[in-house]
Amino acid sequence: MPAIQVTNLSKSYGEVKALSDVCLSVETGEMYGLIGPDGAGKTTLIRIITTLLLPDSGNAKVLGLDTVSQYKELRGEIGYMPAVFSLYSDLTVQENLNFFAGVFGTTVKDNYDLIKGVYHMLEPFRDRPAGKLSGGMKQKLALSCALIHRPKILILDEPTTGVDAVSRMELWNLLHEIKNQGITIFVSTAYMDEAKQCDRVALIQKGAILGINTPEGFAHCFPYKLFAVYASDIWKNLDAIRRLKICETAYMFGDSIHFATNNLEESPESLIDRLMSIGIYARVVQIQAGIEDYFIYQLSGK
Repeated sequence: MPAIQVTNLSKSYGEVKALSDVCLSVETGEMYGLIGPDGAGKTTLIRIITTLLLPDSGNAKVLGLDTVSQYKELRGEIGYMPAVFSLYSDLTVQENLNFFAGVFGTTVKDNYDLIKGVYHMLEPFRDRPAGKLSGGMKQKLALSCALIHRPKILILDEPTTGVDAVSRMELWNLLHEIKNQGITIFVSTAYMDEAKQCDRVALIQKGAILGINTPEGFAHCFPYKLFAVYASDIWKNLDAIRRLKICETAYMFGDSIHFATNNLEESPESLIDRLMSIGIYARVVQIQAGIEDYFIYQLSGK
């Protein structure tokens, strides 16, 4: 039995279609990522899975329980960390933990072994009001409170948004430790580079699932030969590069242009010659496609 099973789920807000026939399945013990830009439908899907929102059609089951008709039985089995910090800012770190433990009929002592990896970072601030913590420490406190009742599934909505790079990596390390204790994790993010942290990933855009695969699997699904093109002020030449006959798609990617072609005979040297013929002097490297390239490919509709 899947830990999470979503079938033909749809949800609209007035004229806005937030989710459209979404289907996905999360296996027990899996670290499953939901990745997409702001407004893609990630929070709506998570709120339905966590029993906080009713779908218009379709259904979602978590641990075999329906999120609508069996929400009371389900809520005690889920740990939920929303995107917005929602703990009590005027309570201290320790008071927030004690409160949430009490809500679920347990104590911090009973489940300390589960949260100790997170809590030891918070312990020096145990008497500090939660509202006065740094962004990274607020996330760690929220994670501790979501885990305090030892849920079977942990669901996190963009937990790394708004925190520094070091805190992001610390949080992912903590999530892997939690996964190793047998807890299924469903996490959303807008950061494509975080896909590699997950066992499997669903890409979502405009309420629709574009693809589900392992991070490595997405790279193998990219259908074109891919090159990175480096040159001074390369962005000025993007339109000219797109007009090359062998170009399937080209787009800015950091300080380079990713150039895709279905010409399997193309090489860095031959592409350099093509670019020189239109007055562009560049360095070209053949590269392996990543999940970002697959996402852009799907959006292009090719």
